[in-house]
Amino acid sequence: AEELVESGGGSVQTGGSLRLSCAASGSTYDTFSVAWFRQDPGKEREGVAALDSDGTTTYADSVKGRFTISKDKAKNILYLQMNSLRPEDTATYYCAADAYHVWRPFEPNEYRSWGQGIQVTVSS
Repeated sequence: AEELVESGGGSVQTGGSLRLSCAASGSTYDTFSVAWFRQDPGKEREGVAALDSDGTTTYADSVKGRFTISKDKAKNILYLQMNSLRPEDTATYYCAADAYHVWRPFEPNEYRSWGQGIQVTVSS
């Protein structure tokens, strides 16, 4: 499994923006399937955005048009640009990666590498 380290979380007001980063050690993101998940205490981890090894992107309906997943292959960093943030986006966000194509991009068990999680808080 790759070591993934997230950064960029914090607190913002409704309508604000944040960009999360996820740096990977070892193998590059170039051929990996990657994703962002989030989790509230007492709730299941839910998929937010995914970028498969074949270039296909998937977004949760709740974030379509507001969040963008991307990766910088040269720097080996995965990003999640979050705009127009809402209080319901408050959660701990996790990046995930796997060396192969995933069939279910929002199924946590598809990914073998995970970041430690980073908090995003959106106040009204």
